[in-house]
Amino acid sequence: IMSRFKAVTLGPPIEPFALNKAYQLDDSSYKVNLGAGVYRTEKGQPWVLPCVKKAEEIMAKDETLDHEYLPVLGFEPFCKLATKLLLGADCRKLSEGKAFGIQSLSGTGSLRIALEFLAGCLGYNAVYVSIPTWENHKLVSRLAGFRYIREYRYWNPEKKGLDIEGLLEDLREAQPNSVVILHSCAHNPTGCDPTKEEWELIAECIKEHKLFPLFDAAYQGFATGDVDADAWAVRYFVSKGFELMCAQSFAKNFGLYNERVGNLTVVLKDASLVEVVKSQFTILIRGMYSNPPSHGAKIVAMVLSTESLNIEWKDCIKIMAGRILDMRAKFRDRLERLDTQGSWKHITSQIGMFSFTGLNLRQVEHIMKKYHIYMFKSGRINMCGLNSENIDYVAQSFYNTILSIPSD
Repeated sequence: IMSRFKAVTLGPPIEPFALNKAYQLDDSSYKVNLGAGVYRTEKGQPWVLPCVKKAEEIMAKDETLDHEYLPVLGFEPFCKLATKLLLGADCRKLSEGKAFGIQSLSGTGSLRIALEFLAGCLGYNAVYVSIPTWENHKLVSRLAGFRYIREYRYWNPEKKGLDIEGLLEDLREAQPNSVVILHSCAHNPTGCDPTKEEWELIAECIKEHKLFPLFDAAYQGFATGDVDADAWAVRYFVSKGFELMCAQSFAKNFGLYNERVGNLTVVLKDASLVEVVKSQFTILIRGMYSNPPSHGAKIVAMVLSTESLNIEWKDCIKIMAGRILDMRAKFRDRLERLDTQGSWKHITSQIGMFSFTGLNLRQVEHIMKKYHIYMFKSGRINMCGLNSENIDYVAQSFYNTILSIPSD
C-alpha cells in the first residue's frame, strides 16, 4: 500500500542552517564560518553575557519561581520593560496607555503574530520587503496569509549603499494598507541603514500613501552600541503619530538565541482599542502556541529592571558592537593593503553584525570550495566570524578570488 505521504516533495535547505552543517562536517583546519547570524568572541566562541549568568544565579536561588504557565500574552513585566526599551521611558504613547507589548517567540514569532493579525483582523493582503532582506521575511509573510509579497529597492550594488530614490519610488506605487517591513537598525543583510534625513523621507512617503509600518528590531544596540540611538527610527515614527508594530528580538543583544525571547510592540492612536486588539491577539496565539516560554523572558526582565545588571548589560552591548567595528576596520585595512580590486569603503560604512561584501555568486562558490570560508550566496558575511587568527587568511582569500574571478 502506497504511503499517503508519497506526494510530499523535498523542501529546499534553509541557508544559514545548511551552511552551519556544512561547516561542521568540513575537516579542513583552515575553515572559517562567516555565515552564522550569531555573536562570536575574539576566540570564535559563543558569549554568555555575565549579566545573564548573574540573573540566572539569582533566579536559581529564588524559591518563589515555578514552572507554571504564563498568560497567553506573556510575562507582563517583561512586556512592559521591552516596550519601554524600544519606545523610551518618556514616550507619551506609553503614559497615555496607547502602546503595549506582547511576549512572543523571538523575532520570527513576533513577526508571525503581527502579520497574522494584520492579514486576519484587518484584511491586509500585500506586504513589501526590501531587496535584499532577511530571507525569512517572505516565508513568514506567505505563511501568515499575505497573497501579495512585493519588493522595494534598497541596496544599490554600484555605489554599495542605499538606493533611497528607488525605495521611495517603489513605495509610492504601493496600494493603501500595504504593510511595509522596515529594519529598525543594522539592516540584514546589507548593514546599510538610512540616515535620519532618509528615515524622515520614508516616514513621509508611508504616511502620504497610507501604508502600515512593521518594524523588525532584531539588533537593537548592535548598530551603534547604544540601545537608545538604535531605536531612533521607531521612536521617530511614533512621534509622527503612526500606528505601527515592531517585532523585537532579544536573541542577539542578550545572547539568548535558544530561549526564543521576543516582544511585539503595538502602538495605537486610541487607548480604548487596546483591550480589543489584545483580545484578538489572545485568540490568535491560543490557537498557535498557547503561551510563550518563561525562562528567557524572566532573565531579560531581571536585567532590565535591576540597575546594576542593566548597566552591565549596556557595557556588554558596547563590547560586542565595538568588536564588530574593530573587525570592520581591520578587514578593510587588510583588503586595501593587499590592493584588492575595487573599493572597500563600504566595509566600514556599513553597521551591525553583517556586511554585504559585493562578491558575486561565482566568487562566493569559489571561496567556499577552495578556501573553506562559509558565507551566504548573496555575499553576506558575519563580521563576528572574523578574528585575529583568521582575518589575514580571509582577506588573502578574497584577494585571490577576485583576481581569478572578476566581479560582474
